[in-house]
Amino acid sequence: MDTSVSFGEPGYEERENISNGLETAASSGFTSILLNPDCYPLVDNHSSVEFLRKKSLNTTTNIYPIANLTINSNGSDLASLYDMKLAGAVGFGDYKKSIVDSSILKIALEYTKTFGGRVISFCQDEFLAKKGVLNESIVSTELGLKGIPNISESINMYRDIEILRYSGGKIHIPYVTTSKGVDLIREAKKNNLDITASVSLAHITFSEKDIPEFDTNYKLIPPLRSESDLNSLKEGLVDGTLDYLTSMHEPFDADNKKIIFDNASSGSIGLESMFGLMSNQFTLEKTIDILTRKKIIFEVDDHPIEIGSLADLSLFNPDKNYNFSENHILSTSKNCAFIDSKHKGIVYGSINGKSFTLNKLWT
Repeated sequence: MDTSVSFGEPGYEERENISNGLETAASSGFTSILLNPDCYPLVDNHSSVEFLRKKSLNTTTNIYPIANLTINSNGSDLASLYDMKLAGAVGFGDYKKSIVDSSILKIALEYTKTFGGRVISFCQDEFLAKKGVLNESIVSTELGLKGIPNISESINMYRDIEILRYSGGKIHIPYVTTSKGVDLIREAKKNNLDITASVSLAHITFSEKDIPEFDTNYKLIPPLRSESDLNSLKEGLVDGTLDYLTSMHEPFDADNKKIIFDNASSGSIGLESMFGLMSNQFTLEKTIDILTRKKIIFEVDDHPIEIGSLADLSLFNPDKNYNFSENHILSTSKNCAFIDSKHKGIVYGSINGKSFTLNKLWT
């Protein structure tokens, strides 16, 4: 399962349509994805959630939609959360937009308690991060680019945890990037708060020092942080403080990437690189654990490998090494921070029920 995937359809099919996106996910070993409301029109009503769910009927990869928390992602008016839950939404958050109004978060947590919903809160203070494009450090200074300080994450996260402590409910923090963030989540879990969190593949693979000069494929939101942060993120992922690793798959066409760094869209694709890069950094057993754990939190069925169980399988060879190139990209968009990286293991495809998809690059 991948907890954060964007495609584009509806509205931005030039980035990636759902059909090719699902084939890419299935070819990369994923039988379940949480699909972000990174499209237009937004996913803020029953019919839009239902549209996305139906798009993955009879496909190898199932879509579990994340719906918008607020109407038109305006940050001030809650969408019809329960109605969207009935349509199949597994979480509620305005994609990569922080919840500025604390009362909205409090009300959302209290309301979703009534039906077991989970609020997704992107922790980045929009005033501290305003116009920032890199981590605020000596690297951003040397490049002459405006930075985003690491406190922009921890300040918002501390507030969210305090509201969660007060109101109860369930919250998910996507894309943790800092040591302080890991510490805050670890402490919140010790206090038995219902909090989950994820980290992206890029943030455990690269630090800010790995960014080639002005290469927009490495322009990410939230930004790549320090080596110390990277090590803390990996530790948090291994010990379970961070529940999920996500590809943070964000396709963008060349017109939005091959421009000056300040103006380029933020994001990199990553579905095709997940297994190969994880196997380079973790044991095979830990890689499998991270990619398959805690599905039930987002209401994704976890089928055991046993006779009589529904087939829910990824097919892979853990022993083949190769250098990842643009030729290995199955996505429509080619904005990828992982080109030229060393991968360990190849994915042949996946099986889900009566559907299967084979990776055309290896079969």
